[in-house]
Amino acid sequence: MESALARLRAIPTDMDYKGQRLAEQIFQTVTGVFAIAGFVWGYMVEEFGQTVYVVLAGFFLSCVLTLPPWPFYRRSPLPWQPPRDPGEPPRAPDPGRKSKKNKPLAQREGR
Repeated sequence: MESALARLRAIPTDMDYKGQRLAEQIFQTVTGVFAIAGFVWGYMVEEFGQTVYVVLAGFFLSCVLTLPPWPFYRRSPLPWQPPRDPGEPPRAPDPGRKSKKNKPLAQREGR
């Protein structure tokens, strides 16, 4: 039981930002295509229930494609900083480093 739980915890569950965008595009495209196809099919057979079935099939297909963290959603990972030791004191900011905050317009133009 513990080995199965360890294997489940070893599965990566993260997704990078580009992967999130790709998942959203896939979800919207598949759902939209199936909605149009379902509408056309339901109109042809003159039965609204068929439209609902086709749209639901597209929804479930898009969920299978986008909800699990597939490896192609993790192609562009962010470079994270290494974790700090909890006993290490926080570092003081570098006094020579300029602030990235926006300054008022008058100070930027040298007025």
